[in-house]
Amino acid sequence: MTYSWMFAAAKLGFELRVAAPKGFQPAPDILKRAGGKIVVTEDIQAAAKGADLLYTDVWISMGKEAESGDRIQKMTGYQINGKLVALAKPDALVMHCLPAYKGKEIDEATFEAHAQTIFDQAENRLHVQKAILAWVLK
Repeated sequence: MTYSWMFAAAKLGFELRVAAPKGFQPAPDILKRAGGKIVVTEDIQAAAKGADLLYTDVWISMGKEAESGDRIQKMTGYQINGKLVALAKPDALVMHCLPAYKGKEIDEATFEAHAQTIFDQAENRLHVQKAILAWVLK
């Protein structure tokens, strides 16, 4: 998801802040290729401060289950929760590409408070994916 956001930021002209531990940050060559205003940091609070949108993804992707212990240890502290949301703009959106593992990348209270936005996002993504399939199958 991060790479998609990087190219979108460059194309659409918005600032993107990526907060992740060193080993999970975007590859420098892709960052350079994307261009745009992209800030990469290990400081999740700095990345969230004044943000319009907070976005997260699962810490353990499909096929990476064997690395779950190590990933959880390294990603602890990178959770979207009420404290982090308070650093963003008062009307900031919170999004997640799903499936969500509440208590890991997002706490349950924050997920539930922003569930409408999260599920609207999932529905919109479904329609886009169907449109792409229809276009490809022409």
